[in-house]
Amino acid sequence: MMARCMTNEKQGRVIFYGAMVTEGVLALIWAAISMSFFGGVKELNEVMTQQSGNAAYIVNEISNSLLGKVGGVLAVLGVVAAPITSGDTAFRSARLIVADFLKLNQTSFRNRFLICIPLFAAGLALTFVDFGVVWRYFAWTNQTLATIVLWMVTAYLIQEKKLFWVSLVPAVFMTAVATAYILVAPEGFGLPVTIAYTAGLLVALLLLIFTLLKVYQTKQKQNPALKAV
Repeated sequence: MMARCMTNEKQGRVIFYGAMVTEGVLALIWAAISMSFFGGVKELNEVMTQQSGNAAYIVNEISNSLLGKVGGVLAVLGVVAAPITSGDTAFRSARLIVADFLKLNQTSFRNRFLICIPLFAAGLALTFVDFGVVWRYFAWTNQTLATIVLWMVTAYLIQEKKLFWVSLVPAVFMTAVATAYILVAPEGFGLPVTIAYTAGLLVALLLLIFTLLKVYQTKQKQNPALKAV
């Protein structure tokens, strides 16, 4: 979505890095406040377990206790604004993706509604599903998408004969994490931790080996002298 708003590719680094750094800082702030408020990591985990992983309870409790009623309302509104804007961006991005796929011009309201109505219907249907489950699926698909992008960037860097390790290392790491999570999570396959972690590492290792073999084969084609090695 943001890529469509940029006028120059050079803006990408500032926009996307800036967004990720800002999001990371906010996450660290909330993590630090939560651990301090409840007395530590163990205590925070106990509260999260009691609340079935409901982060909204943590936000509400901290905001109202530390900031009072007015400050609490402002803090909660700030937290609520994040998923609202995420939802807005998600719907618009989905509409544009579908429009590109179907080659439907989006200048007319008719074409917009043709795509928006089914998307809104799907969104409405999701409201009848446990939000905690939906959010965990969203989190996993978000990280999986990031992993796929890292592999795409790696392939591009290899093709352009540039330093591909900068994206390959995080791609391998995220592959292991995303794979292990969906295998061990209750909303996933619910496998034992040992099996899930082992499978995650194995998938990541296989992709790493496959990538390095492709790099070596490419270098062999470009430099026949390597075949003798």
